[in-house]
Amino acid sequence: MKYFLLVVCCSMLVTTTMAQKKSPEAIIAATMEQQLKDWNSGNVEGFMKAYWNNDSLMFIGKNGPTYGYNNTLNNYKTGYPNAAAMGELSFTIIKVQPLSAQYYSVVGKWHLKRTIGDVGGAFTLLFKKINGQWLIIQDHSS
Repeated sequence: MKYFLLVVCCSMLVTTTMAQKKSPEAIIAATMEQQLKDWNSGNVEGFMKAYWNNDSLMFIGKNGPTYGYNNTLNNYKTGYPNAAAMGELSFTIIKVQPLSAQYYSVVGKWHLKRTIGDVGGAFTLLFKKINGQWLIIQDHSS
């Protein structure tokens, strides 16, 4: 009986440990799903939690590169000042590619369904694992 309990306890520990260890692809997908939820609820600050909070963050849009977390956040707030401008965001992921143990590239399309007119485009995101967290360090959206 003692051995049975030991085997059951060890099995539960292994199962729990395996469930806690998600692949980078799954973590990145969950991060982007949370971004959708935050954006679609009007929470730009929540949406930005997926980005590296650093002056070296680079966002490249139609007006060229913007550097820094705060500048990127301010651009989002200026460009999407209200619910009508924000609309409902959706992503279509085309490719998730590991570049190394620390970097992943994500290519996809974005679409905003809005009462003031839909908009959309394509994006390439560069994720980096920083302090155990997968964060966007570069975003090229057009």
